[in-house]
Amino acid sequence: MPPPADIVKVAIEWPGAYPKLMEIDQKKPLSAIIKEVCDGWSLANHEYFALQHADSSNFYITEKNRNEIKNGTILRLTTSPAQNAQQLHERIQSSSMDAKLEALKDLASLSRDVTFAQEFINLDGISLLTQMVESGTERYQKLQKIMKPCFGDMLSFTLTAFVELMDHGIVSWDTFSVAFIKKIASFVNKSAIDISILQRSLAILESMVLNSHDLYQKVAQEITIGQLIPHLQGTDQEIQTYTIAVINALFLKAPDERRQEMANILAQKQLRSIILTHVIRAQRAINNEMAHQLYVLQVLTFNLLEDRMMTKMDPQDQAQRDIIFELRRIAFDAESEPNNSSGSMEKRKSMYTRDYKKLGFINHVNPAMDFTQTPPGMLALDNMLYFAKHHQDAYIRIVLENSSREDKHECPFGRSSIELTKMLCEILKVGELPSETCNDFHPMFFTHDRSFEEFFCICIQLLNKTWKEMRATSEDFNKVMQVVKEQVMRALTTKPSSLDQFKSKLQNLSYTEILKIRQSERMNQEDFQSRPILELKEKIQPEILELIKQQRLNRLVEGTCFRKLNARRRQDKFWYCRLSPNHKVLHYGDLEESPQGEVPHDSLQDKLPVADIKAVVTGKDCPHMKEKGALKQNKEVLELAFSILYDSNCQLNFIAPDKHEYCIWTDGLNALLGKDMMSDLTRNDLDTLLSMEIKLRLLDLENIQIPDAPPPIPKEPSNYDFVYDCN
Repeated sequence: MPPPADIVKVAIEWPGAYPKLMEIDQKKPLSAIIKEVCDGWSLANHEYFALQHADSSNFYITEKNRNEIKNGTILRLTTSPAQNAQQLHERIQSSSMDAKLEALKDLASLSRDVTFAQEFINLDGISLLTQMVESGTERYQKLQKIMKPCFGDMLSFTLTAFVELMDHGIVSWDTFSVAFIKKIASFVNKSAIDISILQRSLAILESMVLNSHDLYQKVAQEITIGQLIPHLQGTDQEIQTYTIAVINALFLKAPDERRQEMANILAQKQLRSIILTHVIRAQRAINNEMAHQLYVLQVLTFNLLEDRMMTKMDPQDQAQRDIIFELRRIAFDAESEPNNSSGSMEKRKSMYTRDYKKLGFINHVNPAMDFTQTPPGMLALDNMLYFAKHHQDAYIRIVLENSSREDKHECPFGRSSIELTKMLCEILKVGELPSETCNDFHPMFFTHDRSFEEFFCICIQLLNKTWKEMRATSEDFNKVMQVVKEQVMRALTTKPSSLDQFKSKLQNLSYTEILKIRQSERMNQEDFQSRPILELKEKIQPEILELIKQQRLNRLVEGTCFRKLNARRRQDKFWYCRLSPNHKVLHYGDLEESPQGEVPHDSLQDKLPVADIKAVVTGKDCPHMKEKGALKQNKEVLELAFSILYDSNCQLNFIAPDKHEYCIWTDGLNALLGKDMMSDLTRNDLDTLLSMEIKLRLLDLENIQIPDAPPPIPKEPSNYDFVYDCN
């Protein structure tokens, strides 16, 4: 007979004694279980003791998390969190340097546990740590010379404990003094400082900036971009990552009027070229966190264009009108203007109208009206002027080529530039907040100070080339723009390392090549609409849906690693969730690092019976998306968020690593609940598998025996001294 569900068999350790094998009744109060354990070892004052996991986490067992205990778990009897916090609070104030160092080391380790953290914070432990940081260097300045390693470790453990305690979100960031901020900033500004101290100091500054407007202003006064740049020129990628994270945080929280000023400072300090040399082109792989920070920097840089993108042109503004005059002058090299007589005025207007038509503006009389739509607003005119000045030969060639064609075959440069600028802003999502999970940065945008303008210059030439290849007329304008968008998107997916490489990728994606790709995709997705085929589809669709369902459930059984996110900062903390092979229980638990392969069920501490699941919600309906914080405003995070609701007010919150995993999990969970799988991935899989199955069934296979197993792989040849003649 199986043991009752509420009985868990565990081993309990106590220093200096043999471990005890014990059955824990989960219905009994935790204090009663601890008393029973203490009585077994004749330990008085059981209220001073607690149970904790004996693994590397050392997390305390509480009434809230006791359901994580499963059969075979090894627990340890130890002092209670309150007692431990009190003892450590006293030990870190010891006059003995060795005792102090050991206490801070223990504090750094224990502070990861929210139960201990709450008790230590209740003793005003955060204030004690900040005081130690503020006064530590002065107090031990003499000792530092003779005990430098000890002092460095002491400060490192102090800052580590501080970061871990603040990570629980129990204490507000607004409570810290200017003296503390100055001290943390001084560690970052020092040229020679211990790596661990520098790393934690950068993490603290990033959190301060992201979580408090007042602290942003104070940090911005203490830290300059010039002081951060040297940390990017080192070889430690973790330090480089934290440095870029601080720059991104300052950039993100800067008032609108200060962002352009900050961008100018970044340009003066040659941040882009330093990142390109020491990070992107360094002889080592870029990890996910660095890729994310580079993506954020890329987004924030492009978002500086939003102001111009949303600014309408004022037709009465002479300075803005002069830009259009300059475009005309460069294209047609107009001679000195005629005298202002009434006759010459009419002649001049007529000449301007003719030239503006050749330049491809919609409004030939007053082209300023073409730039009153936002987006792209004035950004389109800025791009056109940049192209005319920096790629003058290409600009003149495009304008003159089109002005010599028939009206219906000319590619209107003005209209094309406006629509192209709008399209490029959509592709690069100019004006949107960076995603918390995206790593999609493009190295080529770090190779030029005016990367967006150069991007435009390459694409406007592509547009003109594609127009000629399509032999397009004015009625085909939208079709040409669709082809150009497809060319640009396909080239970007290859992640070219430079603008020249991007240009060469586009050369290989001619209109003819796009047609071939489209035709190939169309053939693969061919849809037969005749009645017999539709009836066949209807007949085999349930079978295909069952196949998709089994695939989704199999993927849930394999499990997925999810990243933990919070409003403080993006972190390399992970948790894993997987479905049991019998599809009855979800197992989940925290991980120290991203796993290589599957994580076994027995290493995941928590479990949730599928029968207890009430509903699965997505996007804005998720509890963790309704909370205040930066994540709530982010469109991409909303699209990856889903939650499992169970019991009365309990939920398990997820943010999928990508759209594919989001679809897999939402489909799988809905399948477990007996609901329809509604994701885009299911629709695509259904279309693909249906098409494939129908094509197989329509093959002429009469008298042909289809084997049940695939044919064996032939042996390798004795030598490879042969060649295929393709002629």
